[in-house]
Amino acid sequence: MKKIFLYILAGGLCFSACKKDDEDDAFVEPTDINVRNSYDEQAIQKFMDENYLDTQGNIKAFSETDTTDDNYKKLSELNPIKLPSGVIYVIRDGAQPSPGVAIETNSSASNATQIKTMIRANYYLATNTDGNINLSSRGALFNTIDGNGSPFTDPTFYYVKKSVLDAATVDVAKQRSYYEIEGFQEGLKQFRGYENTANGAPYNLQGVIIVPSKAAYARDSNYYNLQNACFVFNFQIYDAKTRPADQQ
Repeated sequence: MKKIFLYILAGGLCFSACKKDDEDDAFVEPTDINVRNSYDEQAIQKFMDENYLDTQGNIKAFSETDTTDDNYKKLSELNPIKLPSGVIYVIRDGAQPSPGVAIETNSSASNATQIKTMIRANYYLATNTDGNINLSSRGALFNTIDGNGSPFTDPTFYYVKKSVLDAATVDVAKQRSYYEIEGFQEGLKQFRGYENTANGAPYNLQGVIIVPSKAAYARDSNYYNLQNACFVFNFQIYDAKTRPADQQ
């Protein structure tokens, strides 16, 4: 009986130790917003060092075993521009319209721009695991490129219609900031849109916008329930024009 008891006790201690190790490995969101912002900044820089743009402008991770990507430049070597908000954008050479259409993201402006876009929008959480800070927990916010392959007009994170705001039953959902990502709008203003590109035309992505959580939803309630998330947008604006009155 003593041996059986000792085996049970040893097993219980082992289980507790394993459980504690698992719990210690789990990432805990920092309470200090400055720590969160630091994680975002470091993880985004690492992301830019580990990824490149292929011949169609898609973001791809460098392979450790395939040498075909050795001649591509890192995102961090493609003249990324960092705005005061922390938003980073990369304009891809040879993929811009000339002259193209300026994009006005202020929805209340008389010339506010409606966009039709091919886009891959992913979200990440910047985590610190044993001192390794990375963009992890990847998910798809919106994806027309790997989805149905058709451009989409005014994604909700860019512009939410007035009818949606008017129909909301709680105050927070009546605010544009509940849906729209300000950092994406800010980055998009640095690009120009094409005009009347056919829906079936092959895409040639114009570049990248990376939005840290502080320039997205931060820790606020939002439509997508993505607090503390960073966002990476890879896109082409197929058509940019003043938003018609009946689509506001």
